[in-house]
Amino acid sequence: MGGKPLQPGQSSNLLIFKRSIGLRLFSNSSNGHSFMVSYLINKCGFSPEMASRVSNFVHFETPEKPDSLIVFLENHGFSQTQIVKLIKREPTLLLSDTEKTLLPKLEFLYSVGFSRPELAKLLSSHSHLLKYSLKKQIIPSFNLLRDLFQSDDKTIKAIKRFAGILVYDSKSYLYPNMNVLRGNGVPESNILVLLNRYPRTFLYNPVRLKEIVEEVKVMGINSSTKKFLAAVIALTSMSKSTLERKFDVYRRWGWSDQEIHEAFQRYLSCIEVSEDKIMAIMDFLVNKMGYNSTLIAKQSSVLGRSLKRIVPRALFARELLSLGLVSNLTLSVLFDTSEKVFIRMFVDRFVNKAPDLLKLYKEKLKISEKKNRSELG
Repeated sequence: MGGKPLQPGQSSNLLIFKRSIGLRLFSNSSNGHSFMVSYLINKCGFSPEMASRVSNFVHFETPEKPDSLIVFLENHGFSQTQIVKLIKREPTLLLSDTEKTLLPKLEFLYSVGFSRPELAKLLSSHSHLLKYSLKKQIIPSFNLLRDLFQSDDKTIKAIKRFAGILVYDSKSYLYPNMNVLRGNGVPESNILVLLNRYPRTFLYNPVRLKEIVEEVKVMGINSSTKKFLAAVIALTSMSKSTLERKFDVYRRWGWSDQEIHEAFQRYLSCIEVSEDKIMAIMDFLVNKMGYNSTLIAKQSSVLGRSLKRIVPRALFARELLSLGLVSNLTLSVLFDTSEKVFIRMFVDRFVNKAPDLLKLYKEKLKISEKKNRSELG
């Protein structure tokens, strides 16, 4: 309808024209990408690989906005390392209107008590905070925490420990998790201690936190104690499947579930030890040194010690027993004491009866070092 028919040669000319436009667009886009990568390398100190990756998330062809961000951050006390770290984490900030979107957030955080060095450290590690609305998210969350703690200082400390507490949805995480703890007899004062020192716990899935709290109660730990909080923290550091695998490792060594629970009560960190380390310590003490597995369950703190400590002391203790210098040694005395105290208790104490004990102990240390090196190799 309406147009004149193409004359001979016009279709090929039109195709050439379209290709020419396409090439110019591609050239402009390519030049823009090249400028951006060069800017990130030369101005921000990025590696070519990192610059190329970041360029997938932002696009700029002139330096005005990224220059503005860098100057803004420098003026607020950010080091070059912190600036690079922030841009790597949130490259879209390179396109920010610093005066309109970033400055009000920093000014608010200064006003509530953050120092410039504190804020530079916080935001370089948690730069996503700068993407959230000041009025809709940051201020309401800060005020909520301040109302709970009744203190700006405690609120700031909690945020410094885990900045995510400022931007998570309190209705979905904070309130339900506080209610889980209240409903299981945890005193309000202990809940606030936990929120201040381990705020990440309150951003856990409330359903899973409830399971963990019930698991800790089954283990026989009183929910009104600080130890209960420590147990909850220990279990939130791992997935449900990881916890079950660790239980299975202990069961393989003949521990009943009751013994596992009692070992955890005595020494909470025994559940945080890796499966490989549990196996290595149990194998050495039970199979090589002849200790009863149940004895280790009753003195579970040994599982938190390194083989570098356990091996030489166990070998040395065997020598002391064979020499008749000692008749009985508890695992906790043998492995939980500091090196200085151990030498005083088991080397210096018997120096008159056995002058070569220190030399013997040092030999056991060398054996342990060789064992560790061979295992690493």
